[in-house]
Amino acid sequence: MDIFYPIQLLADFVSYNLVGLAKGSYLANTINFFIYDVIKIGLLLLIINFVMAIVNYYFPMEKARDILTKKRWFGMNYLIAALLGVVTPFCSCSSIPLFIGFTGAGIPLGITFAFLISSPLINESSLYLFPAMFGMKVTILYNLFGLTIAVLGGMLIQRLKLEKYILPDLLKFKPKSKEELGKIPLKLLIRYFLERGMSITKKIFPYLILGVAVGAIIHGFVPQSIIENYLSSKSLWTVPLAVLFGTPLYANSVSVLPIMEALAGKGVPLGTVLAFMTAIVTLSLPEAIILKKVMRWQLLAIFFGITIVGIIIMGYLFNAIF
Repeated sequence: MDIFYPIQLLADFVSYNLVGLAKGSYLANTINFFIYDVIKIGLLLLIINFVMAIVNYYFPMEKARDILTKKRWFGMNYLIAALLGVVTPFCSCSSIPLFIGFTGAGIPLGITFAFLISSPLINESSLYLFPAMFGMKVTILYNLFGLTIAVLGGMLIQRLKLEKYILPDLLKFKPKSKEELGKIPLKLLIRYFLERGMSITKKIFPYLILGVAVGAIIHGFVPQSIIENYLSSKSLWTVPLAVLFGTPLYANSVSVLPIMEALAGKGVPLGTVLAFMTAIVTLSLPEAIILKKVMRWQLLAIFFGITIVGIIIMGYLFNAIF
């Protein structure tokens, strides 16, 4: 059972019972999507920020920095950061608090972006559900290519030396470690964790609402049939178009699976389907709006550009192979 099912029930109750919207209408889909995603992502952000406060207390980010900046073979630190993204199955928005923690601890920007790219890109669907849907060959290739995008994207961002485009607003406050705070009662410690988690969540939340609102409008008023009709072609332009369609949307990988099955069932090439899904879960307007709070538009554009190019190349390769 989906752990977010109670939130969906609440969104349904508000949309269809309290407000009285007709189920299936464009406006109902928009309102329902907005309520569900604001509550779900808001709770995820709060929980993740709370957990990050605990992690920072017992395992300061400085230690993570030491691990991720230790001299190793060429590219290994980027691969380790990307693998950390694999074992933290966050969506594109909820991986941002850890990104902020990495940046604030002085972890190199490229390594931080390797995590930010891989965390939503290699997800529970690509690891556990793809084998049943597409077979092991597609599953292994997709995940390997996802790691490659994350590692190469991080290395390129690091080489471009873009640290000047990081904004300091959310990075000024460094959480105190166990040694700095000393021994304090558990009750006060939990209160500290909650206050730390809430402080970052409150700063991000307005941007989350704006981003989800834009995504909800697109989700509610752009019929799935339009996407299916345009992407069913086997022309070269369908892969970039799939990425263009997917980038403004926001959803986790599991919720995109029914759309992927529908597209594949209508004859849309596999690479085009994967490019569409990957753009949705890795890049989104809510993510862009939240990230704009901590970085300048130049860095945001480069991050999106590198990731989009990687997704398009992946789509073409999968269309060529399969």
